[in-house]
Amino acid sequence: MTAEPDQTGANSVPPGSDSGSTVPHRPATSTATSHELRDATNDSRWKPTRRTLSRGTHRGARVRTSTGGGSGNMSTKQPNIVFILCDNVGWGDFAIYGGGTPTPNIDRLANEGIRFNNYTVEAQCTPTRSAILTGRQSVRSGTYKVPFPGEGKSGLTPWEYTTADLLSDAGYATGLFGKWHLGDDEGRLPTDQGFDEWWGYRNSADEAGWTSYAAFNAIAEARGIQAPQIWEGRKGGEQHAVRELDIEVRPLLDELIVDKTVDFIKRNANGTRPFYTYVGLSHLHPPERVHPDFDQTSPDRLGMLADLIAEMDHRVGQIVDCIEAEGISENTLIVFSSDNAAALADLDIMGQSNGPFRGGFMTPPWEGSMRVPAMVRWPGHVPAGVVTEQMLSAHDWYKTFATLAGAADRVPTDRPMDGIDASEFLLGTSEETGRESLVFFGPDGSLMSCKWRNVKAVFRYCDGIDQPIVEPQFPMFFDIGSDPGERYNLFDYKLDMGWMFAAVLGAVAEFKASMAMYPNITPGQEFDGYPPA
Repeated sequence: MTAEPDQTGANSVPPGSDSGSTVPHRPATSTATSHELRDATNDSRWKPTRRTLSRGTHRGARVRTSTGGGSGNMSTKQPNIVFILCDNVGWGDFAIYGGGTPTPNIDRLANEGIRFNNYTVEAQCTPTRSAILTGRQSVRSGTYKVPFPGEGKSGLTPWEYTTADLLSDAGYATGLFGKWHLGDDEGRLPTDQGFDEWWGYRNSADEAGWTSYAAFNAIAEARGIQAPQIWEGRKGGEQHAVRELDIEVRPLLDELIVDKTVDFIKRNANGTRPFYTYVGLSHLHPPERVHPDFDQTSPDRLGMLADLIAEMDHRVGQIVDCIEAEGISENTLIVFSSDNAAALADLDIMGQSNGPFRGGFMTPPWEGSMRVPAMVRWPGHVPAGVVTEQMLSAHDWYKTFATLAGAADRVPTDRPMDGIDASEFLLGTSEETGRESLVFFGPDGSLMSCKWRNVKAVFRYCDGIDQPIVEPQFPMFFDIGSDPGERYNLFDYKLDMGWMFAAVLGAVAEFKASMAMYPNITPGQEFDGYPPA
């Protein structure tokens, strides 16, 4: 039986709460206005008391579409972990999610494991990548935006303890290939944040277009600015520029990234240590160029998007084929997802889809801006043929991987952690992920929405990159289960929904309270830890 939420929000679950965990907070209240809640994200003047957070009741079911998989028991051997992250791919872009371009390799990956229909990310590239690697909301880490020149260094502070740090300390070989976008200064590169080796680009693929402008080249020469580069490095060693990141290499990027990934897997497949590889593919980030092997090489594909999706499917297939050829499938967990949704803007990629959800990358916090495809495969451990509406977020991989690696005791306790441990769900021993609510912050670092199960409260919204962020006079509430397009604000049609405030605002209040005890790191801030409690 599901417990009804009380007026203090005691039965609502703040992101990342676990039974027995202690996260300081102020007693929850449902009387705050949306303006007060938004401002509180940057206000740490008041001092809360400590108490133990309670774990709420979860519900929701998964649909098994075929039989298969294993017993669901965790292996005593640490699994290899391959995390593949594509760029700006919409919820509806792959065939398995309703897309029009065949994606047989991606479809197979989904069918041989769990496909998530309710997986959410953060507002932009850097925030989502930060969430994945720290298990924390980017607003906590100062990574919800990239600082402007003069505002300090970008990316993760060295104090953050990443997934790669944790797994490395747990005995894993670690490698990152492709996009980083979590700091471009020495001391904030992948090999400074737990990865043994890396090959890729420090920021974003849009830099590939810079040297195509004569004006940029003139400025760079006059001021001694180095053109964007592809880099490689090893932990404890120097970083070396491999070649320029330019339009010439742009169509070849994912081929090169996957070649490096496959080499890493082969080198570590039969070693004495498990491995963790994080693969940051470049597609579908503008400026786009199609690989020659896929550029209108099939009469079934009429445009750039179809060609790019076909290549992405091929690259995913190459990684899976390598794992199978090395005979390590049954001890290798594969995650495939996207960092952001489709922009649906006037870019050089036309025709993307965010499925039935409202908006896109540039319109937070509508569901189409945060919900993306995600799938997990681990033969013999993760049940096959599962399609689920259970909520999961980018923050949840951290604790989940830690548990699967037998390293849950390494999860930091000196800071708020926002992720939940979904390992039991992945292994088929629980019908629920454990995530019941999700707070969402905008590109300005302030609260925009909160979801509790299928109830979503929108405190602020934006309808385009050139549009202002709007705060309605009264929070808007939507039933995402019945209205995925967020067309009908419940309070426009009926006034018997006041109970939703307690359900949603309880999670917000818990989050707000933890920030008072542990103030957010600001973008560009040098930070070396909180004082002892």
